[in-house]
Amino acid sequence: MDRQDAMAVFLAVVEEGDFSAAARRLRMTPSAVSKIIGRLETRLGVRLLQRSTRSISLTAEGHSYAESARRILSDLDEAELAIQPGAEPRGRLRVSLPSAFGHRLIVPMLPDFIGRYPAIELELDFSDAIVDLVNGDADVAVRVAAQSDSTLVTRRLAPNRRVICAAPSYLERRGIPKTPEDLEKHVCLGITARGRLNIWEFDEGGRRRAMRIRSSVEANSTEALRRLALAGIGIVRLSEILVGPDISEGRLKPVLTDCNHAEAEPISVVYPHRRFLSPRVRVFVDFLVEQFAHPPWEASRSGHG
Repeated sequence: MDRQDAMAVFLAVVEEGDFSAAARRLRMTPSAVSKIIGRLETRLGVRLLQRSTRSISLTAEGHSYAESARRILSDLDEAELAIQPGAEPRGRLRVSLPSAFGHRLIVPMLPDFIGRYPAIELELDFSDAIVDLVNGDADVAVRVAAQSDSTLVTRRLAPNRRVICAAPSYLERRGIPKTPEDLEKHVCLGITARGRLNIWEFDEGGRRRAMRIRSSVEANSTEALRRLALAGIGIVRLSEILVGPDISEGRLKPVLTDCNHAEAEPISVVYPHRRFLSPRVRVFVDFLVEQFAHPPWEASRSGHG
């Protein structure tokens, strides 16, 4: 058995969590599977699996080898598929999406993508955490952030702007801030991660100024902050992607528009460098570029004041 086949057997054991289940999947005997794993460990000079009477688990070396084997076998499959003329993109595509942005903007686009490419199996992961694409946590990710990782290919989808806004009921109750300093007397809604989203930028007299807001109400979800703002709890600074429709329909009102520095990190789609780009990744990226050619939230920009 060559290295490629041995890798496939090892991954079957890892994925099934059991020699017998892996053997049934591969149409082999459990003893044959066990011998292949044993020969693999002997050749590598390390133990890949911890075996007990009830279960198996990966050693640290086994975990590392499984990740590498998965990438190698995937690259081989993609290489063969990529050179087949007219081959239909197929297989599982794991997509990482920012939570609020993914739900509100990307999900409504997906029925069209699914209709075009029915052989692609979509697996969506909604999280504001940055997943490790190089180590295989996802195949492709949409991010609203500046990209500096040279191991990733980045395609810019659209510019992004942030808006400071609050519900009319809040502004009637607490007043409208006229200067950034006035925010100290208001309830500002912040992100729990305490990252750059809590640093609000302003343009004053031709100079850029950054102010870290103090939040009496925080959440780890931008969608939660939007809902709190809609409920009249406080002032929020969020992407117009999220609050543009609320502003155009009067549910939220922009404030400090004369000094808010609106430009922020662009919206991008990123994926790992690969010698052979997966057809399913390629068509997904091209689909997003097409969809973002005319960002739907820009129609509400005229209502920002």
